[in-house]
Formats: sequence, C-alpha cells, structure tokens
Amino acid sequence: MQNKYFLMTLACFFLIVFSILAISPHDRSDWMLENLLAVIFIFTLAISYRKFPLSKVSYGLIFIFLILHEIGAHYTYSKVPYQIFFQDNFGIDVNGMLGWERNNFDRVIHFLFGFLLAYPIREFYYRIANTKGFWGYLFPLELVMAASMMFELFEWAAAAYFGGELGVAYLGTQGDVWDAHKDMLLASIGGAIAMLIILLINWKWQRDFHYEWDKSLKIKEKEPLGENKLSEMLKDSH
Repeated sequence: MQNKYFLMTLACFFLIVFSILAISPHDRSDWMLENLLAVIFIFTLAISYRKFPLSKVSYGLIFIFLILHEIGAHYTYSKVPYQIFFQDNFGIDVNGMLGWERNNFDRVIHFLFGFLLAYPIREFYYRIANTKGFWGYLFPLELVMAASMMFELFEWAAAAYFGGELGVAYLGTQGDVWDAHKDMLLASIGGAIAMLIILLINWKWQRDFHYEWDKSLKIKEKEPLGENKLSEMLKDSH
C-alpha cells in the first residue's frame, strides 16, 4: 500500500512537471518526437504495475531520469540553458569550470541513463530471470549498453526520416561526428558505476554474497550443447 502511495505521488509530480514543460516548448515537433519513447515507457510501467510493481528505489530513479528528460525535451537537448541558470543563480561558470566547449546536457543525460536505470534493470533481471551472482551485475550493464545502442539507432533513423531542422534538432550532434559513440560510452560508464556501487553494497551486507557469486560461475551443464543436444532431441522425437 505504501508503495502505491509513493508511486502515485511521483506520478502526480511528474504530470505537473510534464504539463508545465509541455507549454510552449522550444520546438513542438522535436518535443513530440523526444516524448514518443518516454510515453511508451511510462505506459509500459503503468500497465505492468499490478503484476510486476517495482521497488521505491527503482521508481524513484526512473522518476528522476524522466524529469531530466522532460527538461531536455522542452528546450531541445542541445539548447538547455544550464549555463545561464547556474551563472545567474549561483555565479558558477559550469562550462568553464569543466572545460566544456559545447552544451553537454545531452551527454550528462546519457550518463544518467546508465547510472539511474541500471538498478531498475537489475531488479527486472533478478526477479524475472532469477539472474544472480556475477551475472546479476553483468547482464544489467549489458542491457544498458544495448538499450543505449538501440536508442542511437532509433535517433539516427528518425533524423534520417524527418530530415531538415527537426532531424538536426533531434539528433543533437552539435557538429560532433563521434557524438553517438560518446553517448553510448557515457551510458556504459554510468551503468558500470551503478553496478559497482550495488556490488559493493551487497558484498558488504548480503550474507550469502560469496556463495551466490561462486555458484553463479560454476558449470551447470557439463555436456556440450549444439550438435550433441540436437542429436538427443532427434532421438527423443522418434
């Protein structure tokens, strides 16, 4: 019940932020395109809630990512005025302090994609595939990396299909030919850091951590598969 109220609170806050940022976005067409996958993702979370509710931690991390994504969608990622915001409110020159020569809001979000969503993905793996031990950290990271790659392909396809200013705005490379590669790398680094943190927490407090880790690396099926398994199945079928 507490989990339900927590989720409803997050949902209400998100709807408020979403509604505000939906008013006069910098580029309405780009805003709609940016929110296509987000809406599908949110819809999937909503319809799966009854049979597969996530933890508060997972919902909280997803909420943070979606809020940041909506900020990027409102301004378009390459034009989010974080530099002006920090200078006017805190007197901090973010780009100068970090040595950035471009608007790196998109790069930060790609990093946070891996960092924030790796744990919800791990929860999915653990509860559905029963993936534990070493594989419970590797597989979530690999899915983060695969999802990042798939998004870059989707981004490229959408930009190629729509073309023109919308394609350029959605792609957001800002003239960097290696933009997609760097985005995927940052998502991978974010996911790796998240998995490392979770691993260290479990190593410290999970009682059966070493047993689970060792068991996950042991051979479960000693006989080779491939043609041997196929031969067995053909024999059994007769």
